[in-house]
Amino acid sequence: MPFKNRLNDLDSKSWLKFQKSWFIHNPPPRNRKVLRHPAKFPETLAQEFIEFFTKRGQVVFDPMAGTGSALVAALRAGRRAYGIELNPTYAQIAAEVIAEERAQIGEEAPPAIVFQGDAAEAAGFDIPPVDYLITSPPYWDMLHARGAETQKKRRQTPGLDVVYSDDPRDVGNIHDYEAFLQTLIDIYAGLKPLLKPRAYLTIIVKNVKKGGRVYPLAWDLGRELGKIYLLKDEKIWCQDNQRLAPYGMGSAWVSNTFHHYCLQFRNE
Repeated sequence: MPFKNRLNDLDSKSWLKFQKSWFIHNPPPRNRKVLRHPAKFPETLAQEFIEFFTKRGQVVFDPMAGTGSALVAALRAGRRAYGIELNPTYAQIAAEVIAEERAQIGEEAPPAIVFQGDAAEAAGFDIPPVDYLITSPPYWDMLHARGAETQKKRRQTPGLDVVYSDDPRDVGNIHDYEAFLQTLIDIYAGLKPLLKPRAYLTIIVKNVKKGGRVYPLAWDLGRELGKIYLLKDEKIWCQDNQRLAPYGMGSAWVSNTFHHYCLQFRNE
């Protein structure tokens, strides 16, 4: 019986390859224009997910678009792309990057629009019914942690942001974990009316270490959002090109954490 694919445009071999529950992805160097953003996720990774969960011409949405990684990835995959970004500077950078990408693609480039605003008010934007949502939220308030090595380097480099913004609506500025978690859940729950039935959602997130303990952000999101959407699965994104640091050496177990959880939900 011939392979019938109702989800995407992949052949059976590519479909099977994506089904592995973990993968290694080491992002390429960033474009100079988007270096200002302190925690951008790679277009190359987003494109792999977009090509699995959609067909050409369908609508991809990122409610926390940053400098537009997911939208650029959607354009490269031939999908229509929409995003919302709270920080006006990042929204402007995203618009510029998207315009450049569309110009490179040419006349056949699908539409791609980033709105400047709050994801909590997504229903007020002109976004068509969404086939697939992919996003990566702030990993709580960890960009405020002064001890992080990457943050130290960014503080010493002019023109690079250390945190996303100083906007009180920015969930990355909420310092109470339970309040942060509930706000994030409320935002994602509020997106449900925008999603088509059986549309997939991919949320890329990480558990957080702070003050000598682990806050299981990925697991908490999986549990709580699983009450709103159907939690289908996870893929673990591993990076193997990071430098090891001797955290706790000689006294305590502290891992070098080089993996993220790509949680897959479906709008039932």
